[in-house]
Amino acid sequence: MKIYSFEKLECWQHARRLAVWIYHSTKNFPPEEKFGLISQMRRAAISIASNIAEGTSRKSSKDQSHFSTVAYSSTIELLNDIIISNDLLFLSDNIYNEGRHLIERQTFLIAQLRKSQDIAKLSKPTKQPKLN
Repeated sequence: MKIYSFEKLECWQHARRLAVWIYHSTKNFPPEEKFGLISQMRRAAISIASNIAEGTSRKSSKDQSHFSTVAYSSTIELLNDIIISNDLLFLSDNIYNEGRHLIERQTFLIAQLRKSQDIAKLSKPTKQPKLN
C-alpha cells in the first residue's frame, strides 16, 4: 500500500489524533448539541487534518502555505469551541486541559510547517525577464 507524503508529516499525524480525541470527547455532550457544538467541533477537527493533507498536493509553496493557514485557523476555532464547552460544563476541567494541550501542540506543529513552506517560497529562484 502506498503511503502519501502527508501521512509522514508529524503535523498531520497529530491532527489525526486530535480529531479522534474530539470525537471521543464530544460523545457525551447533551443530545441537543448534536447539530450545534458537537457538529462544529468535529468539522473543525477534521478540517485541520484535511487541510494539511490537501496542502501537500499543491505544487507551489504559496498554495501549500494557504492550506496550512486554513488548518491553523481551524485549530484556533476548535480552541474557542473547547473553551465554550468547558464554560457550559460539557467538558470537565481535566478533559479541557488535555484538549488545550493537544491544541497548543497542533498550533506549534502547523507554525513549523508554515515556516518550512515560507523558506521554500524564499529559496525558489525567481524568473528573470528575457533580455532581447
